[in-house]
Amino acid sequence: MTVHAHKRGNESNDALQQRFKRQVQKTGLLKLLRERGHRKKKPTKRLTRQKALKREEYRDKNRKKQFYSNM
Repeated sequence: MTVHAHKRGNESNDALQQRFKRQVQKTGLLKLLRERGHRKKKPTKRLTRQKALKREEYRDKNRKKQFYSNM
């Protein structure tokens, strides 16, 4: 994924730089490179299960709030 910006007529260097910057942002290249810069560990099965249980607790609690307003 390459981005090119060539000077148009008597376009200033600042305008050229801003146009190039916008093109790079539209491609999402910097965001992708930042994510790839650091290796992310995959969560273990134990950690995944703990998070799922915690999520279920929160959901149950919120379901109760829908029906009982004084909780």
